[in-house]
Amino acid sequence: MSRRGLSRPLIRAALAASLGLVALSGCGNDEPGTTLALTAALPDAPAADTVLRVGDPATQVALETSGLIDELDVKVEWANITGGPKTLEAFRADAIDIGSVADIPPLFAHWTGTDVRIVAARESADPASHPVYELGVAPGAKVRTVKDLKGKKIAYSPGQAQGALVLNVLREAGLSQDDVEFVEMQSVDDAFSVALAGKQVDVAPLGQTLAKTYLAKYERDGASTIDPGVRDDAWTLYAPTTVLEDADKAAAIKEYVVAWTKAQAWISEHPDEFAKAFYVDHEGLSPEDAAYVVKAIGAHRVLTDWDEFIARHQQTVDTLVEAQDQAPLEAETLYDRRYEKVVADAVGAS
Repeated sequence: MSRRGLSRPLIRAALAASLGLVALSGCGNDEPGTTLALTAALPDAPAADTVLRVGDPATQVALETSGLIDELDVKVEWANITGGPKTLEAFRADAIDIGSVADIPPLFAHWTGTDVRIVAARESADPASHPVYELGVAPGAKVRTVKDLKGKKIAYSPGQAQGALVLNVLREAGLSQDDVEFVEMQSVDDAFSVALAGKQVDVAPLGQTLAKTYLAKYERDGASTIDPGVRDDAWTLYAPTTVLEDADKAAAIKEYVVAWTKAQAWISEHPDEFAKAFYVDHEGLSPEDAAYVVKAIGAHRVLTDWDEFIARHQQTVDTLVEAQDQAPLEAETLYDRRYEKVVADAVGAS
């Protein structure tokens, strides 16, 4: 096989069983490489037969569409896996080596017994004007501002970014969990939109893709959305520590982090091309909806200095510790800062 990035699916079996996932073995070298301490310098390159299993479809599409995939000098098997719960299930099933999620899933991976490290981070270039989420309002629910959330039923996914968003919204609105009714469910596919349409909940956080399709279907019935008014733009690339302790995998991740960094820049600089390739061709949105989503999300930037990002992450940790009785955690310990320089060098080179 060529050492170029390969566009072949890793998982064709449906998510099933108790973990909701059947792991398939990848091609190439399945034997663990040399053990690497988490404090040791990253190797220059992986062994030639190293395969990196990646759950990051948006980056895959960006790399393939831009042609940057030709610069990815490591064998990759792609998995069409997104979202915190599915990515964590894939980690636990040893089905992927690295995934791309918001800032909450790494916390819950740690709190539920899977040790992980963040190897790259990005944020919105203009978070105030481009929120990642909107609060969907069910038809007939009288919610026009976050102050109106008092007494309402709110969809709540504690292990996902949407759950932390809800807690932050309540805090900023001067409300507590006792002022609302949480309806716990995972934000998987269109579960939140369905719950809103069926009036199982009054309010649910919706990503821009879901917000657009939700309004298209139900606005005529009285559905609406409101701005949550809190920052929600943190995004991370992370991997289990067991993967990073494999010298060949750690080196492969170094190469992928460089490609990921370039792909994020390309996405921001080519929104129309990305909209068609990912949101239309891959996700099935109409061209009009895809254009709306990329405009709503706006451009983002990859961080070359993680200090401020980690400080904000710590604030989120503290909110979850207080609201959910989670164990105290130093957010800094979740970051593998060996990759901080890798990102900085990649940004400088491009």
